[in-house]
Amino acid sequence: MLNKLTKLALGLALPIALLSTGPAIAEIGEHQLKFASANNKGHPQVMGMEKFAELLKEKSGGKIEVKLYPGGVLGGDVQTVSALQGGVIEMTVLNAGILANNVKPFGAVDLPFLFNSGEEADKVMDGPFGSGLMKLLPDTGLVGLAYWELGFRNLTNNRHPVTKLEDIKGLKIRTIQSPIPIELFNSLGANAVPLPYTELYTALETGTVDGQENPAANIINAKFFEVQKYMTVTRHQYNPQIVLISKKFWDGLNDEEKAAFQSAATEARDYQRKVSREMDAKAIEEIKKTGMEVSELSPEETQKLRDAVKPLIDKFSPQIGAETVNQLMKELDTIRGK
Repeated sequence: MLNKLTKLALGLALPIALLSTGPAIAEIGEHQLKFASANNKGHPQVMGMEKFAELLKEKSGGKIEVKLYPGGVLGGDVQTVSALQGGVIEMTVLNAGILANNVKPFGAVDLPFLFNSGEEADKVMDGPFGSGLMKLLPDTGLVGLAYWELGFRNLTNNRHPVTKLEDIKGLKIRTIQSPIPIELFNSLGANAVPLPYTELYTALETGTVDGQENPAANIINAKFFEVQKYMTVTRHQYNPQIVLISKKFWDGLNDEEKAAFQSAATEARDYQRKVSREMDAKAIEEIKKTGMEVSELSPEETQKLRDAVKPLIDKFSPQIGAETVNQLMKELDTIRGK
C-alpha cells in the first residue's frame, strides 16, 4: 500500500516540478501595446523593433502583441516621449541624448567625438554609466529597457562639398532637438536649425535648411540623397538609442511580464546593433551610387573640428552634471587602458 502511495505522490510531483522549472507563461496576461519610432521600415531601428515584437510574442506564449508604428506616424520623438509619460503610447526608441530635455545627465552621450567605435560605446552604455542614467528615468514617467544604436553621424548639404572646417560656415544645418547638437553646429560656424526628424525631408526639399547630419543608414532609408548633393564623412557624434516604456504601463505589469519585456529588449539589442553596423558599412558605398558626392576629411581637418568643439565639454558639464561627465570620461579611460 505504501509503495502505491509513494508512486502516486511521485507521479503528481513530477508534472508540478516540470511546470515550476519552465517559463511562467501562465502568469502572463493578455496585452496589446503601441511601439512608435521616427524611422521608416527597413531601417535598423525598425528592424530592432520587429525583432523585439517577435521575441516578446514568443516569450509570452503569444499573449503580448506589439503593434509597430514606424515612420513618425504617431509624432516626432519629443512628442512621443510626452505620449509615453501620459500613457497614451506604451513604447518608443529614440536617440538617448534627446532625453536631456527630461533628465539633464543624458546630455553626456551627445558630447562630440566621444566614442571611437560602436563597441566602445556598448561597453559604456551597457555598464554602470548607462544603467545609472536609466535609474534617473522613472521619476519622469519613463522606464529604460536597453540601449540600441543609431550610429555615427555624418554631414550632408546642398550647397558645396565640405572638405575643411571653413566650408561649414554659414550652412543652415538641421539638428536634433537637443541642446548639445545645436551648440555643436553653431560652434562650427553653421546656423543650427532644430527640427523633428519627421519634418526633415520636406525642409531639405524646400530649402528651409541647406543640410543635415545623420548616420549613413538614415541617409539611405529616408532617401535624403534625393534632396542632397554632398556628403562628408565626419563621424562627429555617435548616437546610442534607448528603448523606453511608459512607467504607467510598466507599473501595471507583474514580475513575469516585466522579465519577458526586459529579456526581449536585451536580445533584440544584440541583433539590432549587429544589423546597424552591417548596414552602416555598406551604406556609404550605396550613397555614392545614388550620385551624391562623398568627401572624406583629412586627419588634420578632423582635428580642427575636434578642437573647435572641445569648449562644449566645459560649457555643458555644469548643466549635464560634472560628476556625470567625470564618470563617463573615467569609464572611457578604463576601456582604453589609460
